[in-house]
Order: sequence, then C-alpha cells, then structure tokens
Amino acid sequence: MTRPRFNRILLKLSGEVLMGSGQFGIDSETVARVAQEIADVARDHELCVVVGGGNIFRGLAAAAKGFERTSADYMGMLATVMNALAVQNALEQIGVDTRVQSAIPMSTVCEPFIRRRAERHMEKGRIVIFAAGTGNPYFTTDSAAALRAAEMNCDALFKGTSVDGVYDADPKKVPSAKRYDTVTFNKVLSDDLKVMDASAVALCRDNNIPIVVFNIRERGNLARVLAGEGIATIVQNEGV
Repeated sequence: MTRPRFNRILLKLSGEVLMGSGQFGIDSETVARVAQEIADVARDHELCVVVGGGNIFRGLAAAAKGFERTSADYMGMLATVMNALAVQNALEQIGVDTRVQSAIPMSTVCEPFIRRRAERHMEKGRIVIFAAGTGNPYFTTDSAAALRAAEMNCDALFKGTSVDGVYDADPKKVPSAKRYDTVTFNKVLSDDLKVMDASAVALCRDNNIPIVVFNIRERGNLARVLAGEGIATIVQNEGV
C-alpha cells in the first residue's frame, strides 16, 4: 500500500504501550525506546503527541466499579499528565526539546494548552505533548487526539497501538480476522470497527484528517510507517 507523505503529524500513544511487558505503571526502558523512535522521525517531521492514561488509571473502568464518572474521568486525565512528563523526560535525556501542555492548568509542572503557543513550539522544532485529554469528563484521549490534530492543522493522526492495523474482528480472539490496508471513516462507524471512539472518528472524517493505525510496540515501526513501508491501516474519506 502506498501512503501519502505526511509532514505534520499527531501521534496518539495508548498508555498501555508505556507499561512494556508489565501490567501497570511506566516501564522506563519502554518509554526510552518510544522516545528514541519519536526523536528519529522528528528530524524530518513536525510532531505533537497525545498520551493516554490507561496504564495508571482508566476513568470509564473506574466508573463501572462505582466511582462517580466525572471524578473518575478527572483522575484519568491526571494519569495522562504523569505519562506526558515521563515521555518528556525521556525525550529531553536524548537532547530533544519538548513542551508539555495540559488542558487542566497546572503551572508548576507544565504549560497550559494554548494553541498558538503550541504551533510556535512546533515551528521551532520542539515536540509538543498534549496532556489531560480535552480537559472535560466524558471525552476520551482518542477524542483529545482528534481535536488537537484538527487544531494544529495536522496532515494525519497516527495511532500507535498493540496491533498492526484495523481488523473486522479482534485478531487476538478471531484468528481469521481480516486486516484492512485502507478503510473509510463511514465503514468504521457503520461497522463499529474498533479504531477510536465514534466522536474521534467523526471529527477526523469531518476535517479530512487520515488516521493511520500501526503497531508501536514493534521496534522501528513508526519510522517505517511514516516512510510508507511498514504495515498499517489508513482510515480516510471515500475517494481519497
């Protein structure tokens, strides 16, 4: 599959990726590896990042266990700040300039989210890491990634996950599941394919921002996919 050249991208990292082989928390070696892969592609691309928080606290799961949903979601947002600071630390240890911007203001640890300031950072070659989701409960970090991709005029949203693309069923449960090289936003929504939540997919569709789904756990895969060589699925509007 030939993929177009993307210059400015938003990379969405699931919190689970940062666990490495563990079951909880942040694995420093895994974070360092991911940071190096980000640094390698940042030389040729303008890059911003949204990190999930599922390795520390997942608001929806906590709500299902009795937490009040709004409080649980805010706790999940704080988990993403911890992950963002971990990624920032790993990047800066290898000489990459970064800024963390949080949708929930916390001036002692990072900048507040200001779109024009974020754009300026990217123009100067810095990697901007967006934390705390959208700053609102009931919205996932997938929705935050789609929103920030639109606000930052990104050419594409790259979703780094534990699978190598979009399937018509869960490949871990259904060995015969079919992987798509390319699929439309409307098919993802109508067939309820597990790419991102529906609001994130619709926002990308309406703003014509392709979603590229790939396996971030495979070493060197981010660079290969950006070069159009790695295995991935691109979700885009029909006729593109």
